[in-house]
Amino acid sequence: MDAIIIGGSFAGLSAALQLARARRRVLLIDAAEPRNRFAAQAHGFLGQDGVPPRVIRASARSQLAAYPTVRFHDGAATDAVSRQGRFRVTCADGSVYEGRRVVLASGVRDALPELPGLAERWGRTVIHCPYCHGYELDGAPVGVLAGHAKSAHQAALLPDWGPTTFFTGGAHEPDAEAAALLAARGVVIERTPVVALLGDAPALTGVRLMDGRTVALGGLFVAPRTDPGALPRQLGCAIDEGMTGPLVRVDAMQQTTVPGVFAAGDAATQMHNATLAAAAGVMAGVALHQSLVMEAVTR
Repeated sequence: MDAIIIGGSFAGLSAALQLARARRRVLLIDAAEPRNRFAAQAHGFLGQDGVPPRVIRASARSQLAAYPTVRFHDGAATDAVSRQGRFRVTCADGSVYEGRRVVLASGVRDALPELPGLAERWGRTVIHCPYCHGYELDGAPVGVLAGHAKSAHQAALLPDWGPTTFFTGGAHEPDAEAAALLAARGVVIERTPVVALLGDAPALTGVRLMDGRTVALGGLFVAPRTDPGALPRQLGCAIDEGMTGPLVRVDAMQQTTVPGVFAAGDAATQMHNATLAAAAGVMAGVALHQSLVMEAVTR
C-alpha cells in the first residue's frame, strides 16, 4: 500500500480521496466509532448543514469506494510500528497491513465529567461547540462547565446563543481580565459545584448545585478531557499538551515528527470542527502524495 489511513470519518475520508484521485493504493481502516456518532445532525458544515454525520460518512465512503485503488478494513487498528522505512499496522482481528505512509485520523476519545445525567445527554444538550450545536438551543439559557483555563473565553462567546452562566466549580476561576470580559458580556459566574443534570434525557431543563439550588438551562457546554490513543505514541510521534489533553504535533502540512506519518482531525488540533477536520485531511492526503513523488525522484 502507498498509504494506510487509520480512521474513516471526515479527516480520514478526505485524505483517502486525494490519494485515490492520484491513483495511489490506499487502505482505509475504520473502527466505525467516530467522535460525532452521538450527534443527531451536523451543523456549520458547508453543503451538509442539518445532515446526520452517519449519512455524510456513508455517502463519502460510497464515493470513495468507486476508485479502484481503494481498499477498506472494517475494524480497529490496535498496533502500529515503523519497520525499515515502511509501516506495519495490526488490527483487532489479527489482520496485518504494510504501507509506505500512514495517516492518523482516528480522532480522540472523550473523558466526560462524571456527573449524574451528563453522559446520556452528550451530543444533544450537553455539547462542546457552540458553532456546531448552539443555534438549535433556540436562545434558551446555557451554561459552561469549566474544564480548563480557557473555559472563560468560551463562556464570553456564548451570550450570542442564550443567557449564560459560567460554572467554575471553584477550580477554574477567571483572572481579572477574563472576569471583566464576562461581566461586560452579561455572563453570570456561579462558583458552587454542579452535582447533577435535570430533565428527561436527552432534554435538559437545568442543573442542581451542591447547595441544593437549581439553575434552569437548555444546554450545557463542557470540555471533556481528550486523548488521541496509543497509535501515535507507538509510532514515536511527538505529543503536545493542549487545552483539553494531549494532541499529536504536526506542521502546516499535517506531517508529524516521524517521517512518513501524517495526522489530521481532532487528534492533531485544538480546534475540533467537522469542516476543519475535512480540510486537514485534504492537506494530509496532498502532502503525503507529494512526499511519495519526491521520494521517487530523489532516489
